[in-house]
Amino acid sequence: MATPAPSNFTRIRRMPARGSYDRDVIYAILDAAPICHVGHVIDGRPVVIPTTHWRHGDRVYWHGSAASRMLEANAGGGEVCLTATLIDGWVLARSGFHHSVNYRSVMCFGVGQALRERDEKLEALTGFVERLFPGRWSQLRPPTEKELKATLVLWMPIEEASAKIRAAPPADDPEDTGWPVWAGVLPLALARGTPEPDAFVQPGQTPPEGW
Repeated sequence: MATPAPSNFTRIRRMPARGSYDRDVIYAILDAAPICHVGHVIDGRPVVIPTTHWRHGDRVYWHGSAASRMLEANAGGGEVCLTATLIDGWVLARSGFHHSVNYRSVMCFGVGQALRERDEKLEALTGFVERLFPGRWSQLRPPTEKELKATLVLWMPIEEASAKIRAAPPADDPEDTGWPVWAGVLPLALARGTPEPDAFVQPGQTPPEGW
C-alpha cells in the first residue's frame, strides 16, 4: 500500500502517480543530491539559496556563514522549503510539447532551527564531511573557535516532505509515433573527474578513495 501524504499541503496534485511519501525514497534522493535550494521569505520578498546539505536520521541539515541575513532568517522561526533535485536524462519526444526530463526530486517543508551549542555544531559538521569523504575529518586540522562561530548550521525534521520522480520514455501521442525524427532518452549523470592537486600537495598524499 502506498504511503499517504503527511498533509493536504504536501500532497502532490500535478501527476500524482509520480509522487511518493515513502521515507526511504525521500532519504535516498536527499542523500544522492549534491546540493539543495532553500526558499524562504525575507521582508515580504521570496529568496532561494543554493547550498550543500546533508541528512542524519530524520533531520536534514544545511550551513553557511553566520553573518548571512538569509540564514539567520532561516533560523528565525519562519517557514522554509528545502528542495533537492537530480536530473537523470533529457526526454526527447516527437513534438515539442512532449519533451520532458527524467528526474528525482524532494521537497521538505518546515521551520529551520539553528545549532547554537558548540559540540552540537561540531558533531553536525563532522557528519557533513564524513558523508562525502569517509575518514577525512580525522585527517584535517581541527576547526578553530573563530571558524565555528563564523559558521551557522541549521536543521529541520523531515516530516512534511514529498518526492516526485519521472523515469520513463517519451509520452508521444499515438498519431505522432511515425513522425520521422529520433525520440528517446539522453541519460545524464554526475561523474567524478580526475583529481587536480594544488601546489602544496606532498608525495604520498592522495585524494579520497574512489576519486
